[in-house]
Amino acid sequence: MTDLKESGRVRAADAKRRRLMRAAAEVLHRQGAERTTIADIARVADVPAGNVYYYFKTKDDLVAAALSEHARRLELLTGHLDRLTDPRLRLRGLIETWMGQRDLAARYGCPTGTLAVELDKRDEGGLDVEAGKVIRLLLAWVERQFRELGQPEPDGLALTLVGAYQGMSLLANALRDPGVMDREGARLLAWLDSLDAA
Repeated sequence: MTDLKESGRVRAADAKRRRLMRAAAEVLHRQGAERTTIADIARVADVPAGNVYYYFKTKDDLVAAALSEHARRLELLTGHLDRLTDPRLRLRGLIETWMGQRDLAARYGCPTGTLAVELDKRDEGGLDVEAGKVIRLLLAWVERQFRELGQPEPDGLALTLVGAYQGMSLLANALRDPGVMDREGARLLAWLDSLDAA
């Protein structure tokens, strides 16, 4: 009986920790790291603010947790896309996913990209390096798709594609124009289709 109670407590604690990670990712995307408080994250996670410290000792720990959540979401997305047999279809699916987030991008920009830029302006912490790791995960996955397509310089093509996404997210946000995501996404799809298989 004690083992069952302990197992239930562990599951409840894990669920609360996951809620805090998801809430951190959401709130930091909307408000940025500097404007976000631990209380903001606790409110969205529906966790008493005092309990947050049991899971995360500092706000920077929550920022790191948000970056882990970004990585988890990226792995879920790419895992889903990896079920497609054709790497060109996988890349198209990625671009279409970005286009589907047009309103979110217009309001807040890219979740990881905007956080990476903000963290880079800090003098301490090393969280900017952690944000870069999430972006490297995306670059590595995209590079793999171009390699499977037999494209020369798949690393350069990956930089082009991910850079275009970052740029269109930034412009959609700066201009508050979701149509930027549609127009530039369509341009990326046409570019992708224009690449010949080697």
